Amino acid sequence: MKIERGANTRGRVARAMAGAEAIEIKATIPDHQIVEALKRYKLTLRNDEERYIYFFDTPKLQLLDAGIIMRARRIVGDAHDSTVKFRPVEPSSVGEEWRKYRDFKIEADASEKGLVKSASFSMPAEKGLIKRVAVGKRPIRELLTPEQRAFISKTAKHKIDFDALAVLGPLRAHRWRFEDPACPWPITAELWIREDRQRMMEMSIKAPAVQAAAAVGGFMAFLAEVGAERDKEQQTKTRWALSYYAGKLAKEPAKPKRKPAGATARAAKAPAARKRKPAGAATRGSKAATGTATRRGAKRARKGR
Repeated sequence: MKIERGANTRGRVARAMAGAEAIEIKATIPDHQIVEALKRYKLTLRNDEERYIYFFDTPKLQLLDAGIIMRARRIVGDAHDSTVKFRPVEPSSVGEEWRKYRDFKIEADASEKGLVKSASFSMPAEKGLIKRVAVGKRPIRELLTPEQRAFISKTAKHKIDFDALAVLGPLRAHRWRFEDPACPWPITAELWIREDRQRMMEMSIKAPAVQAAAAVGGFMAFLAEVGAERDKEQQTKTRWALSYYAGKLAKEPAKPKRKPAGATARAAKAPAARKRKPAGAATRGSKAATGTATRRGAKRARKGR
């Protein structure tokens, strides 16, 4: 096994990692090896973490193309959350004010295709909110906290039209965390299943930034040792998922925009409220008209005499 090293390689990974706090190394598993991988590590639907993942983007995936990912996750029996992620990003361009939040992070995502840095900001979502947003009972913007919306505005340098976004998903996902004696880092396996039953499996590890070079080389060597093949169709899970749901959305007939809950009822009541007259007004009006007609009749009778 020959690996290039010397003066030309000194600090190469460190420079690529500059500004990132950690690294996540990912590899997708070819579809025909998924069952084998599940069996090898005894991963079943009984010992998984089941979750449903929703994405929010325009029908033409303009956010994704701009490097912005917006998603929400429902974890069965656990907390729910929403996440805004920018990828790629230059860490020095991201404001320091976000680093005080526990679930804000700048890390590097590495794969066999290369390394890219990202900034993500997650916040808890109240139970039931994601479902209500998914069916149009609550607006998408309510999934994000004011802090997350401010993060988008300052990092993207422009505001997002939340009314132009669509719900893409959900994907059913199963997640496992386990160890292998041959790998120094805990391994995470995640299986995503689309509505058309197509699957994508990804295995990954996380390591501190200072371990980046060893983690990248070590994990790829580990995968080679256990016989995991390269996925020739490799692409990010996000692109794989959004492309399918955006394509499905394009084939559906356009739906009228749903108004926020209560808006229809208020609109229906408003005209009636404007036309409603004070109590007794109609009665007084009819009495006045009757009295006027009676007086006119009496005058005509006197003239006739």
